[in-house]
Amino acid sequence: MSHLPQKPAAGVSRRTVARATAAAGLAALFGAATGTARAATRLGPRTLDVSVPSAALGRSAPVRLILPSDFGTRPEKKYPVLYLLHGAHDDYTSWTRETDIEAFTAGRDLIVAMPDAGPTGIPSVWRGGPDYETFQLKEVPALLARDYRASGVRAVAGVSTGGYGAMAHAARHPGAFTAAASYSGILDTTAPGVPAIMDAIVARENLPAASLWGNPVFNLLTWRDFNPRARATGLRGTALYVSQGSGVGGGGDPLPGILESALWPSAQGFARTLALMGIPATTHFYGGGGHDWAHWKPEFTASWPVLARALGVPE
Repeated sequence: MSHLPQKPAAGVSRRTVARATAAAGLAALFGAATGTARAATRLGPRTLDVSVPSAALGRSAPVRLILPSDFGTRPEKKYPVLYLLHGAHDDYTSWTRETDIEAFTAGRDLIVAMPDAGPTGIPSVWRGGPDYETFQLKEVPALLARDYRASGVRAVAGVSTGGYGAMAHAARHPGAFTAAASYSGILDTTAPGVPAIMDAIVARENLPAASLWGNPVFNLLTWRDFNPRARATGLRGTALYVSQGSGVGGGGDPLPGILESALWPSAQGFARTLALMGIPATTHFYGGGGHDWAHWKPEFTASWPVLARALGVPE
């Protein structure tokens, strides 16, 4: 006997059924079934902004997500997550604004999460203020696991202060990430001249310098506690990629080169500490360069094999 398609229930039009089917598909894709659709803004076929209520920040904060290409058709599947952190005086939109990360990850089975780190881009526990570490390491992952089928496999990468965040998160929370990558990151916060750079980043946003970790002399233990180099032992077992330019000899605007040059000793010291401790890392220290996306974009591409292997996705 042939099997005919079932007719819609009496009184329900085919158009209504079609609309319901489409709505169900969108609900699965953007989390409407769990209530997150009311806080999500769709930007494209795979990209959306989600507002995350955060007790750690005392407010709701955004995270931009790029979902896998097959997310809507594989409801049983869980995905690893690549966290991309932004730099100072920028925001969570920077990676999609400055790079082709959406096209780059098309067809790769992973979620890309780009969480807010505030105007300074320093994703840390501020002294008597917001706790971006908890937001990025606990609240955002909980949302992704609950509403977007994220697995427990995570890698993190960042530029500038986001590079600091990538290494600090991985060092302070061993095992939280399978890989961490820094592009021109601040990797030794107590190196000569670096506390002044951190203070300048905070001051540029009209915030008191001491509002981050306090005074770098009187509160040295706090500064060390949040220093990737001082916490390097926590990076053992994590796949690492570190890149930094010397900033010497660059043309055009001298400021990116000056800042890159100022951070060169910090990155070199961090890499030496890893080597002395026997912690493997892929490093790329190059002459010239600037503290800008023109150099960070190719560095991300160069680091991709390290990140992909740790995430278990195609290179």
